[in-house]
Amino acid sequence: MAAWAAVSPSVVEYFEGEDFYRCGYCKNESGSRSNGMWAHSLTARDYQDLIDRGWRRSGKYVYKPVMHQTCCPQYTIRCRPLQFQPSKSHKKVLKKMLKFLAKGEISRGNCEDEPMDSTMEDAVAGDFALINKLDIKCDLKTLSDDFKQSLESEEKKKGKNVKKEDSNELIQSQGIEEKLGSGEPSCSVRVHTAPKPGKGADLSKPPCRKAKEIRKERKRLKLMQQSPAGEGVPAQGQPLPLFPPKAKSNQPKSLEELIFETLPENASHKLEVRLVPVSFEDPEFQSSFSQSFSLYVKYQMTIHQDPPDECGKTEFTRFLCSSPLEGQYRPSDLLCPETYVWVPIEQCLPSLETTKYCRFNQDPEAVDEGRSKEPDRLQVFHKKAIVPYGVYRRQRKDPSEEAAVLQYASLVGQACSERMLLFRS
Repeated sequence: MAAWAAVSPSVVEYFEGEDFYRCGYCKNESGSRSNGMWAHSLTARDYQDLIDRGWRRSGKYVYKPVMHQTCCPQYTIRCRPLQFQPSKSHKKVLKKMLKFLAKGEISRGNCEDEPMDSTMEDAVAGDFALINKLDIKCDLKTLSDDFKQSLESEEKKKGKNVKKEDSNELIQSQGIEEKLGSGEPSCSVRVHTAPKPGKGADLSKPPCRKAKEIRKERKRLKLMQQSPAGEGVPAQGQPLPLFPPKAKSNQPKSLEELIFETLPENASHKLEVRLVPVSFEDPEFQSSFSQSFSLYVKYQMTIHQDPPDECGKTEFTRFLCSSPLEGQYRPSDLLCPETYVWVPIEQCLPSLETTKYCRFNQDPEAVDEGRSKEPDRLQVFHKKAIVPYGVYRRQRKDPSEEAAVLQYASLVGQACSERMLLFRS
């Protein structure tokens, strides 16, 4: 008896066949199907292995949904808290909370999260249109001045007929200028001007350079600005590197830095986290029960869309959170219902959008590695004795229960079947 208390193995009683019960999602009275067993005792190791094979529990009742037959398949999800990656919305909530604790300020509205509205877009578009129009107007004005100078020189050389034609062209260009200034659309105009007589190179200006040399010089100046000491910058005339060195980017804050940010000494509020045992004998649990229960009702009605009559205090005391919002935490994995391997949820969502039930493991040759391979090694608890199933089967010689035992072994896997004790009366 002392050895029994020291080992304290899991003892379960398997129910033959499938159970039909009301679906909690689509409210189908007999839409959900599962295989179940009663856990007289269950160790943490065995329960973890059962979870990794798609089992779940409610109290001492442990059940495994029949995924390919139930109306709303219940996939097992795993969140990895040690590798948790907060999203942008999580960081915003933490910043708002820290701002409230430090200064007592409460953010009003979600203006910072809203996209740019149409009025701002129109204003920006109007600014760009105005800039383009001014550039066109300035270019046209310069063009008109050059055109006037060329006309003056041509008037001395040509007769009155040429002067009259050029004047018409000038009037036409001025009309186009007025249209562009008023914002009216106009067709593109090509103005042919006579070349000016050559005067030689302007010694007051720097010599002309090729565009390729100018780009190289700009790139060299940019590299010198990124590294003031001049390290890694080639001298003039040497080839420039194909990819410039990347500047050090600001590293994002870790989750610990966001949560445990130091508050000022004169902070408006303080946050205290206390763990309270779920027991009506505990005075702290009794004092906070009403607030916790009201929060539970809000959660069930908002997230799970439950009616108020299904959010009683009895359900609250045995409440196990299984929220669909768990999939919004990264990284998260879903359990493949056929091979029992964990697959990142990002790879599973496209398949779930097309069908309710699907195999997440993309390898068609993959099988359940933890399946029952030697059912005779299954442990049976019969008449206060622990015997392997091979011995029990030869003693009982009852083929009617063999199907139920083999089904139990296939569902719990080889490892659990050798550790847990299957109770047989």
